[in-house]
Amino acid sequence: MRAVAYRKAGDPAVLQDLELPDPVPGPRDLLVRVEAVSVNPVDVKVRASSEPGREPKVLGYDAAGTVAAVGAEVSLFRVGDEVYYAGSIDRPGTNSRLHLVDERIAGHKPRSLTFAEASSLPLTTITAWESLFDRFRLGPESTGTLLVLGAAGGVGSMVVQLARALTRLTVVGTASRPESREWALGLGAHDVVDHAHLPEGVDFVFSPHTAGQIETFARILRPGGEITAIDEPPGLDLLPLKEKSITFHWELMFTRPLFETPDMGVQHELLDRVAGLVDAGTVRPTMTRQVGPISAVRLREAHQLVEEGHMTGKVVVAGW
Repeated sequence: MRAVAYRKAGDPAVLQDLELPDPVPGPRDLLVRVEAVSVNPVDVKVRASSEPGREPKVLGYDAAGTVAAVGAEVSLFRVGDEVYYAGSIDRPGTNSRLHLVDERIAGHKPRSLTFAEASSLPLTTITAWESLFDRFRLGPESTGTLLVLGAAGGVGSMVVQLARALTRLTVVGTASRPESREWALGLGAHDVVDHAHLPEGVDFVFSPHTAGQIETFARILRPGGEITAIDEPPGLDLLPLKEKSITFHWELMFTRPLFETPDMGVQHELLDRVAGLVDAGTVRPTMTRQVGPISAVRLREAHQLVEEGHMTGKVVVAGW
């Protein structure tokens, strides 16, 4: 099968086109014919810093495609089903013509979306959902103020939409450019502020950029407030949060598949539920840039766009 991989960590130029053996499904696996992938910051981080070892490493943590074969114990999907999913960091990535994914972390693709549009959603959707409903334990009647840092980014875009659709929170986003501000407001944020002028008295903070922010969070959060962070800044000192009894959560959407937790199938269920919200027009895809076909040249381009740090929404690479 055709794939895009790298043999040595480095800049986007290390990505190359390769021919690799076709994968064989395990008992709970779907063999997916990939039609589109999107690029996330984790792709860029791994490519730049993680040496692949003896075998070339295929990246990619978002995909949409069609089920070509199923493992012996698969019960949630059939051959021919259209799916979308985010995969796992301990298995080969989605930047390949054929890809294996455990059925418990895949969802039925929204019927109203193209493969390209659908591929913009899974990783950010799962991260946003788990942040809101697993970490913050929010529900339909939850109130208060949620501050979403980087509200125009991939994950921020989904946090804003899901919070508006499924809670009663007041959602305030941060954005630094006029186009980012308009994007976040268009997704449903009640207000958008500059990063340098954060509001005080908030109840929840979603943070993809936590370094140097803990004292600020301690100031702007109410006593008993909560933070969920998805980054991993070194040397993080949480002591300033103690005086207000502020709770700090980590969110990694790969935890369930990495450890095959008993509730791993929750990711399948939430992707199916969000597909319904998309088809109902309540949630929209976050693709803002599409390039193609899937090749080393186009994935280098997509990696560069993400690495520059100015993306609004998601960049997708589609077609073969």
